[in-house]
Amino acid sequence: MAAAAPAAGAGPRVWAGTRRCFSRAAGSGLLAAERGHEPESRASSFCPPAHSCNDWIGPPDRHSNLRPIVFHIPKNESPLGRRLREFRQETQVWNQQFWASQNVSFRKGKEEFVYSRLKAKGLERKDETGQKITLSAEEMADFYKDFLSKNFKKHVCYNREWYKRNFTITFLMGQVAFERAWRRLGWKKTKVGN
Repeated sequence: MAAAAPAAGAGPRVWAGTRRCFSRAAGSGLLAAERGHEPESRASSFCPPAHSCNDWIGPPDRHSNLRPIVFHIPKNESPLGRRLREFRQETQVWNQQFWASQNVSFRKGKEEFVYSRLKAKGLERKDETGQKITLSAEEMADFYKDFLSKNFKKHVCYNREWYKRNFTITFLMGQVAFERAWRRLGWKKTKVGN
């Protein structure tokens, strides 16, 4: 699904590279960037069109490999809805930071491992033709096993926190859905009674 063309004169910034976005959560109102807030992910300066009334999911962040989300802010957002949106934004930032850090650590460790193994074999990083020399899958398996062992506790803590956050988000989503249904039922009763 291609992203919608920006409104004339609106001048929104668009992610470089891909123009694909996927939306969800119908409603109407303003986006965080339109209310003077910057998107939570510092990975991009993306700003959806002013007329958008959905969450926008962008291309993968180059550090974390996660797709950042620009959350839609409805005009009549309830305090509970705001709490849910802000918690989702906070969770997104936390998740982006964890995986960006983890991926930097992984790449650095992998590079050091490959260099040390090549040095032990008396090889340079590149061959005579300029091609990068790689290690076999069996040799790299040693690195992957070691990396996972060293980061086991870190991953356990991440998973525990991830499940807590997802449970909280799911619980808040249920409360918001109940609140919306209650408001609709209350509005219908008033309308029927008149």
